[in-house]
Amino acid sequence: MAETVDAPPSDAQRRLLVAARDAFGAKGFHGTTTRDIAAAAGMSPAAVYVHHRTKESLLFAISLEGHRATLQGLQDAQRGVAGPSARLAALVRRLVLGHVTDHTMARVVNYELPSLLPEHRATIDALRRDIQQLIRAALVAGVESGDFDCADVGMTTNAIMGMSIDVARWYDERDAWSPERIADHNARMALRMAGAGLGSAAAEADRPPHSSDG
Repeated sequence: MAETVDAPPSDAQRRLLVAARDAFGAKGFHGTTTRDIAAAAGMSPAAVYVHHRTKESLLFAISLEGHRATLQGLQDAQRGVAGPSARLAALVRRLVLGHVTDHTMARVVNYELPSLLPEHRATIDALRRDIQQLIRAALVAGVESGDFDCADVGMTTNAIMGMSIDVARWYDERDAWSPERIADHNARMALRMAGAGLGSAAAEADRPPHSSDG
């Protein structure tokens, strides 16, 4: 049976989650022991099992929290935004900012998926589909309105998602690029990938007005 982690974590659970997140981010799931997590949380190894049945249940709790926060952030970002281009840009900016500002969490929840139990992986995959659907819906809206010239919405959705998620892998706080600059750059790239300004609406706007000799 899948473990449920819907209740807000206690202070001790929060310390364990933070310690596990940092340890998984530094050493990977399989390279981390429960002793590593307990030591970082300032607790005994036995205390870990009081709050979480297994090391994998810690990973699931972290993954669930991260994906729910991402989904909520994207839903908030698109609220009240008019027009497909502005909507897509707002979604990508928020997605990238989240993966940059909390890049350790992002690396863990995206790149340790194979370590989840099948029932836990199914829960996370459902959230990932919901997140991806927001990007896809913005692209579909742009194609239907003529704002985007996007021949393959599915492939473009995957490309935008991959680009946005992967910033967590290469981002380095020592770089000169600020999170906001990275987010804006990725939003502009997403619009280019969508063919913004190349669709039927743009072609119609560029067409010279009809004139008659009469």
